Amino acid sequence: MFQILWIVIVGLVLGVIAKAILPGKQAIPIWLTILLGIGGAVLGNAAAGWIGVRNTSGIDWIRHVLQVGFAVALVALVAPMWGKSRSGHGSGRPPANSGWR
Repeated sequence: MFQILWIVIVGLVLGVIAKAILPGKQAIPIWLTILLGIGGAVLGNAAAGWIGVRNTSGIDWIRHVLQVGFAVALVALVAPMWGKSRSGHGSGRPPANSGWR
C-alpha cells in the first residue's frame, strides 16, 4: 500500500515540476498530471538502466534528471492533445470561438 502511495506522490511531484518548466499553461487535470509524472519516472528509470546510471554510490542525479526530462516531454506532448480534445477539435465542427457560424 505504501509503495502505491509513494508512486502517486512521485508522479504528482514530477508532473507539477514538468508543468512548471514548460512555458504557458497546460490545461490538464491533476489526475493526468500524476499519470504523466508516473510515466516520466518509469521511462527515466528505464533510460537510466539502459545507460548504466540507475544506481550510483551517491544521489542518482542523472536518473532524476532523466525522470524530469521524460515527464516534461510527456506533458509537452499530451497537454496540447488534451486541450484539442476538450475544445471540440476533431469532432467535425469548429471550436466555439473560431468565428465560424
